Amino acid sequence: MEGTIFSLIPALIMLILVLLTRKVLLSLGIGIIVGALFIHNFNIVDSVVEIWSVFIGIFISDGAFNIGEIQLIGFLILLGIMTAFLQATGGSQAFGDWMIAKVKTRRGAQLMAPILGIIIFIDDYFNALAVGQIARPLTDRHHISRAKLAYYIDSTSAPVTVISPISSWGAYLIGLVGGLVVTTDLKPLQAFVQMIPYNLYAIGALVLVFLVALFNLNVGPMRKHEDLAMNHGEVVPKGAKIPGDLSNVFEPSKKGRIYHLIIPIVVLLIVTIVLMFVTGAMGSEHITVLSIFENTNVNLSLFYGGLAAVIVSFVLFLLQREHQVKTSLVFIEGIKAMLPAIYILLLAWMIGSIISTLQIGEYLAQVVENANISTSLLPLIFFVISGFIALATGTSWGTFGIMLPIASNIMAVADTNLLIPSLAAVLAGSVFGDHCSPISDTTVLSSTGAGANHIDHVMTQLPYAFIVAISSAVGYLIIGFMEHLLLGFVVSLSLIIVITFSWSRASSRKRQRTE
Repeated sequence: MEGTIFSLIPALIMLILVLLTRKVLLSLGIGIIVGALFIHNFNIVDSVVEIWSVFIGIFISDGAFNIGEIQLIGFLILLGIMTAFLQATGGSQAFGDWMIAKVKTRRGAQLMAPILGIIIFIDDYFNALAVGQIARPLTDRHHISRAKLAYYIDSTSAPVTVISPISSWGAYLIGLVGGLVVTTDLKPLQAFVQMIPYNLYAIGALVLVFLVALFNLNVGPMRKHEDLAMNHGEVVPKGAKIPGDLSNVFEPSKKGRIYHLIIPIVVLLIVTIVLMFVTGAMGSEHITVLSIFENTNVNLSLFYGGLAAVIVSFVLFLLQREHQVKTSLVFIEGIKAMLPAIYILLLAWMIGSIISTLQIGEYLAQVVENANISTSLLPLIFFVISGFIALATGTSWGTFGIMLPIASNIMAVADTNLLIPSLAAVLAGSVFGDHCSPISDTTVLSSTGAGANHIDHVMTQLPYAFIVAISSAVGYLIIGFMEHLLLGFVVSLSLIIVITFSWSRASSRKRQRTE
């Protein structure tokens, strides 16, 4: 059933179950089982072997350890331990008290998260986890829901990195695009820069984030979460399972100071960034800024940055000379707090492997390539198909690898004037699908960094993602038929503003009538 319309069924079952049951582990597990059965024509023994092989394949492949995946899991564990120490030392509480005095408005607290998201642009993983650790104490104290914080994190991390040449994403894309524009006079970096204004979804997502922060625009399920936070002080709904939540485990130290939070996080930032540059330089034959980001080892850098931060936070904990909280308890609870996120990430990797074997992306790409479609519609088609592939597979990078060569080959023959817009549409659609996918690693890490329930984050982000996607789709239609970037860009951003404000006001009026 690989590479046929039937290969879509396991992914669709998984996505529908997530939306209906809101139980992500159950939904992912069923998707994995159904996918394995499809791969082996419902042979139960072979399907069980496939599932086991996929699980083991996360850690070992071709007789060697998959160090990158192990390092990322290790970093999540270290992040949980560091968070526990920040709580135990009282650093998080002290920072929250200090920031309350400095950032006195809820609007200011909401703006802090996306601003940090833009500043920390070098990698989406690093962005998601670092911004969450810095912003969470402030947003909690201003009664901003964790779901909204997760939205701010997720909707700045990938959109910023996908349009930044100096980032892990930018370096990867410049290298990938370089081989696709050889028939033109464009150089790889030049082509990437020209694609930036055509990436309507990424730019639109960033614009919407600031509109939401400035005007407190709550649409769809986000309104419920914000009402709970503002009116009842519940930044997370009661009973929701939250990765990294240690609020009820132990009381923070009364000797806590701001530096108990600032120093470990600064160490995390510095060590991670330095190692990203060092590993990138070591992997480059000719050292340039782009080659460094193309060859950097993000997972290794995160792991050792996390390890250094844990050591520093542990030392600060010991220097307080308080023994009301046992050191062993801090380590154990920190690890336990991250287990839900790790479980989701492991299952997401497994179903991603299953879906890759089923060749969903290749099937959809072949459908596009074989279809007799007007060239003016192709930027929109590439955007939609890329979005669906990223949604189903949970990987924007994998979607880039599948769809960019296809878009390039088609447009080189069909209409070279629409080559750059079509390549940008692939990037835009991939990020859109990634934002909507419950199995995307960046979605998992955004909810983890924010300390939000994973499915709450997925459900509350969907309306915002679709607002930007619909507006971007209209923009790509205009660009395709009129080949006019400015008009498509302006119309797309205008639609985002009109739809969001209209929806938010309609929701407010509906709530007032029901009260």
